Amino acid sequence: MVGIDLTIGQMVMIVVTATLASIGTAGTSGAGMIMLAMVLEAVGVPTTFIGIIYGIDRLFDMGRTTLNIIGDASCAVCVNEWEGNAPAAKKKA
Repeated sequence: MVGIDLTIGQMVMIVVTATLASIGTAGTSGAGMIMLAMVLEAVGVPTTFIGIIYGIDRLFDMGRTTLNIIGDASCAVCVNEWEGNAPAAKKKA
């Protein structure tokens, strides 16, 4: 859209950087824009083009934040079960 051709190496770098950034992103809304700037910088695309994405990012951001929090909560429940720290009501049964 902005006239920048990406090589295969740059596309792979985007996938790797975005994946690593999504793993380390906090479960807060708005953090995606900061991670997007990091990904764009990694491949040499000027961050001034974030404005093109910003208009629709809020809709996607709500979904990303929801999935991130559900994933974090699921991991906490699994670790709780694995460690044997079940709730007291369950222990009595």
